[in-house]
Amino acid sequence: MKILVINCGSSSLKYQLIDMTDESVLCKGLCERIGIEGSKITHQAHGGKWSVEVPFPTHTEAFMKVVEMMTTGEGAVVADKSEIGAIGHRIVQGAEFFTKSEIVTDAIIDKIEEIAPLAPVHNLAHVQGLRSAKKVFGADVPNVVVFDTTFHQTMPPKAYMYGVPYEMYEKYAIRRYGAHGTSHRYVSMAAAQFLGKDPSELKMVTCHLGNGSSITAVDGGKCVDTSMGLTPLAGVLMGTRCGDVDPSVVTYMEQKLGIHGQEMADYLNKKSGLLGISGVSSDMRDVTGAADQGNERAQLATDMLKYQIKKYVGAYAAAMGGLDCVVFTGGIGENDDRVRLGVCENMEFLGIKLDPEKNKLRGQDIIDLSAADSRVKVLMVCTNEELMIARDTLALVTAK
Repeated sequence: MKILVINCGSSSLKYQLIDMTDESVLCKGLCERIGIEGSKITHQAHGGKWSVEVPFPTHTEAFMKVVEMMTTGEGAVVADKSEIGAIGHRIVQGAEFFTKSEIVTDAIIDKIEEIAPLAPVHNLAHVQGLRSAKKVFGADVPNVVVFDTTFHQTMPPKAYMYGVPYEMYEKYAIRRYGAHGTSHRYVSMAAAQFLGKDPSELKMVTCHLGNGSSITAVDGGKCVDTSMGLTPLAGVLMGTRCGDVDPSVVTYMEQKLGIHGQEMADYLNKKSGLLGISGVSSDMRDVTGAADQGNERAQLATDMLKYQIKKYVGAYAAAMGGLDCVVFTGGIGENDDRVRLGVCENMEFLGIKLDPEKNKLRGQDIIDLSAADSRVKVLMVCTNEELMIARDTLALVTAK
């Protein structure tokens, strides 16, 4: 079966077409600036790459162009859209209503829209994508939703509850939900397979590090704690997000800056993090480059990030009562050897010892970065959320 994997943003549509007979990627691409002037599609297949400017008033027109690129011209990989057996969608927030991946119904789309306040930018975009997919591909093609939050649903109450009045949880479902769950699930399973172990035998800390970063404690194959919270704003320092702060910092800044509500939310989500500390960029590569040139604020930003990740690794080892493996993934986790080194430095007391030469290796999906005498395995695992979504989709649509 050929499965189309979709990740819709408010003005974007990322896609991959995967042949599940061998899990190969037939094509992939990105529709950008949907609903904005200058929209375009970039399509990759057969080793080639094509970029076309085309108006996308809505996600529906973007889907129609994706079908055209997949079925005609040099980038064609199927003769007709009828060859696509199912569509899998990434959904950021499922709250407590979705504890597993689901085949889409109108009621499920309505529920995803209802809980959008917990991830307003993401969930509303996903709803647009779901409705557009049904319109373009028809009712006979099954759609499946795979939630970033479901992997974290195994957390115990002591990990997901906040110290605010309990009625806030009862009335408004305020609790820790986490994010990047599909990535954490994939890399923890891949790491266990690489080590020749059953996931139930392992205590892992998985570090998904990128423009958005989250750390997860995985005990026996199940999430027991994670760094992101009610929203993806919590946890470690990120590209433009502040990560964990004293709540009084927010109210104090509101008084000083005279901004409130959504304006303050934007300040914390879009102007903080690596960008806010360094004053240089939200991209770790730019920040590191500036630090190398002697920029003290850029150096501070990199030091803060490594320090905060290190604290989470130690805390989660304590929470699980041991540690067998640390996994690095995501754009920074997979490519930035200096961040990995900084996190693992002086962690020998916990059994973590990195091999500096192995840490510089590239070009493999999984690399063992551990020193020969390291009691804890340190791995770099390239994440593949799209494949995880495709596997869930296949399992659901072929279930008897």
